[in-house]
Amino acid sequence: MTERTRRTGSLGRPAKLGVALAGGGPLGGIYEVGALSALAECLEGIDFTDLDVYVGVSSGSFIAAGLANGIAPLEMCRMFIESESHREPLAPGMFLRPAFREFARRAASLPPLLLASAWRFFTQPGTHAFMESFAQVGRAIPTGLFDNDAIDRFLRRLFDAPGRSNDFRTLKRKLFLVATDLDSGVWVEFGAPGFDHVPISRAVEASAALPGLFPPVEIDGRFYVDGALKRTLHASVALEQGVKLLLCINPLVPYDSRVPIVDPHAPRRLVDGGLPVVLAQTLRAMVYSRMQVGMQRYKREFRDADVVLFEPNKHDAEMFFTNMFSYASRRRLAEHAFQKTRKELFARRHALAPILARHGVGLRLDALTDPDRHLVRGMRRRRLLSRATETTARLGESLDDLDRWLASTAAAAG
Repeated sequence: MTERTRRTGSLGRPAKLGVALAGGGPLGGIYEVGALSALAECLEGIDFTDLDVYVGVSSGSFIAAGLANGIAPLEMCRMFIESESHREPLAPGMFLRPAFREFARRAASLPPLLLASAWRFFTQPGTHAFMESFAQVGRAIPTGLFDNDAIDRFLRRLFDAPGRSNDFRTLKRKLFLVATDLDSGVWVEFGAPGFDHVPISRAVEASAALPGLFPPVEIDGRFYVDGALKRTLHASVALEQGVKLLLCINPLVPYDSRVPIVDPHAPRRLVDGGLPVVLAQTLRAMVYSRMQVGMQRYKREFRDADVVLFEPNKHDAEMFFTNMFSYASRRRLAEHAFQKTRKELFARRHALAPILARHGVGLRLDALTDPDRHLVRGMRRRRLLSRATETTARLGESLDDLDRWLASTAAAAG
């Protein structure tokens, strides 16, 4: 029995399947690799390199482009997480190379800006003139700290390999990578007609150009930044293509510190973590709120489709406080996402089983209940937590399960 034959819905027609991956920086990409690896092992009748539609936003575009090119989740783990032993390693420092070209370009613009500002200040004295002059000099501030051209170069090499493609038009499956046009604020689907001539590697670079960290990416005379500025998942892109079962992963959720945290080194109050923690929580809250609105809209507008979302729980200190630039942390987080997704699949098995079955997909209970399954080599479940903190962790997961049940009950009643 072939994969396509097994992927038939309840009416005997081929089930159209897709995946939508949100952003979240390097941290989010690592989480998505771990979660996808768990789904690949625990779902039967689905091949994540042979879906009908792939949608990626920001760091999710990196993963979606890999899947569409036939790179399985487990292979991505070896490539991105255990890169030192892989034939096509992703060097962690690739995301941290200074944007020297952007620095030089902005530095070259500084002398004439200073001269113009000084002239304005002395010819139009006053407080307002000083502030306006100062604001004008601000045009010399670099638009990003790190060089995102390295992403394009790495992916070009990766997708130029036999059996892969850096051209949307030659892929076997549909791939859409979402970015935001900086000058209009309009989101663009690279891979759609009119935007499918752009190299996939360049589209990934544009979709992941988070303002402040990476400079905007110029494509055909337009400048593009992170696609998550408009929407979190852009799941509607896949649903409008006729996808009937859409699996979504959102790595960023706001942290709820009201339940005692597991990490003893993390601040008890988020404000005590300083500006980075406050900004992280603010960003997550905005992104998550927007995504919830979108999920409700999908239910109303695409009633014949099933959208299944996977994400960390709100009490996941491991996800919130992980250092995204630590190699050891990346290994630990990938394993954490793998195990957390397996636990979630098992906890939601009774609700998910009939939904998945409608599209010819089943749950592998043997994979869900096997205590010896691990993603990252050498990683084992470490009993480092006391019984009290283990109980706290279970309490957090139980509260999230209760929230999901209440939400589904309310939706059914409505």
